[in-house]
Amino acid sequence: MHLYVSVSVPLLVLLAGYQRVSADSDSLAPPEVSHHNGTMYAACKMKPSTSLTEGLPKVYGQALFKQDYPDGKLEVLLQFNGFPRDTAPQLRAVHIHQYGDLSQGCGSTGGHYNPYGVHHPNHPGDFGNFSPQEGKINAMFESEATLFGGLSVIGRAVVVHEQMDDLGRGGDAGSLLHGNAGQRLGCCVIGISFPSLWNKQHKQYARQMTRN
Repeated sequence: MHLYVSVSVPLLVLLAGYQRVSADSDSLAPPEVSHHNGTMYAACKMKPSTSLTEGLPKVYGQALFKQDYPDGKLEVLLQFNGFPRDTAPQLRAVHIHQYGDLSQGCGSTGGHYNPYGVHHPNHPGDFGNFSPQEGKINAMFESEATLFGGLSVIGRAVVVHEQMDDLGRGGDAGSLLHGNAGQRLGCCVIGISFPSLWNKQHKQYARQMTRN
């Protein structure tokens, strides 16, 4: 007796596309990679910590991510506001933290995401320091973090800190853990997003850089 299984043409097309994306990888790529021409996008909507000390700034905004599969560099676009409009702005540290858990505000996001068990500032999400201009941080850069595979930062948190990151040069244990960057002003969880959000904000960022 022969058993025949009927597979619809649309399903075959979908499977073929999924195999193309993952043919040279140890792990399957998320389906969004095929949907968006081999590129993954993610976003994180920043909100103030629920346990802010009185007088600290309330930070809003977003962190956006774009990465080509499988080996592209992760591009990061930060757009935060709510900082004091000081003539001499204070540097603020931004990091990726281990957990996307906001059940206790920013405090439950854990420590820095440190998959390799190394000292700060060598964690893949140690973004460094940023200087607000007119109360805003607008910055674009490349990161050693990734949206793919077992080390993906999808579902983890971005945290904005009260102070500057000492980049591991503080001479104490805290420096090697978190850069002595102080309280957590705001946080958000990284999630997969449509490319339209990145495209819109990237164009705005590029126009702003041209004007400056």
